[in-house]
Amino acid sequence: MSLDAVVRMTRGALELDVTLHAPDAGVVAVLGPNGAGKTSALHALAGLVRLGGGHVRVDGRTWADGTRHLDPSLRAVGMLAADHLLFPHLTARANVAFGPRSRGVPRAKALARADAELEALGVLDLGERRPAALSHGQAQRIALARALATDPRLLLLDEPLSALDPALRPQVRAGLAARLRAYTGSTVLVTHDPLDALTLADHLVFVEAGRVVQEGTPTEVVARPRNAYVAHVVGLNLHRGRAGDGGVVTTTGLGPVVTGGHEHRGDSWVAFAPSAVALYSEAPHGSTRNTWPVHVAAVELVGQTALVRLAVDGPTHEAPRTLVAEVTAASVAALRLQPGQALWAGVKATEVSAYPA
Repeated sequence: MSLDAVVRMTRGALELDVTLHAPDAGVVAVLGPNGAGKTSALHALAGLVRLGGGHVRVDGRTWADGTRHLDPSLRAVGMLAADHLLFPHLTARANVAFGPRSRGVPRAKALARADAELEALGVLDLGERRPAALSHGQAQRIALARALATDPRLLLLDEPLSALDPALRPQVRAGLAARLRAYTGSTVLVTHDPLDALTLADHLVFVEAGRVVQEGTPTEVVARPRNAYVAHVVGLNLHRGRAGDGGVVTTTGLGPVVTGGHEHRGDSWVAFAPSAVALYSEAPHGSTRNTWPVHVAAVELVGQTALVRLAVDGPTHEAPRTLVAEVTAASVAALRLQPGQALWAGVKATEVSAYPA
């Protein structure tokens, strides 16, 4: 592995203990809620904060451990944050050339390298503009070119698309993906956006309260989330229970859930997509094996579909139980969905997957 890191430190009340590995040309995405420790881990890799324990090694060279701390200026690292932090008095071309120049590269060669990076990101024509004359999306690509112009072995991206207008994100994301495919070093991407993670990264690491709660390839994580936050990010309903015989998983909240079949017993997860949840004004009959009385908590319309957040009815002393359904805009109109409305939710057994916890 090009990157081999175990980041241990104390930041206020947060005890951080996160392991990160990435091969050459690999992209690792770190996801988690606010305060989970994602940016702290990134700053430790960059050398902006000291480790309390663990280590950071790149290409077999130790950058930091419990006793040593290599200065950030001596680490082969490039960093890009949501706020691009370009030098306002320099042109885009000069901003990108600044890194090579600061490392002793002759001016002509540094400017040629800047042109090559700008061209790779499709912004060579913006080279003579100053940051004030750039859109935010253009400035982010200039900042990425600046980070890459020093040939870093480790590229750190901290919410690089979060400050962009939603209309700009697909274009900038596509440019970033293309450039990362050509980058030979290791990349660590911190993001809240599951689309960024799923489209840019080879490996996902989910962090909560300073600890890794799940990791794997995007395909593995989407297929089998093992944490409520992970399930929320990948857009699945997830409930924990115990698997028994006959294809039934008894969950702690929803009661018996009939699945499409499983071979394991004991602690288990059951998962199903919001699109598998059907809504009815009355208790359904027929092939739907899993049904629950619910109340509408919220409705969020996105284009021609809506996410409907549901509270599953039960004894008042029980912890809240929730489901998310994805329905068409036509269904929202037909059922006249609104918060507080009583409905029934149903999921076919064939739509439910079960796997060991």
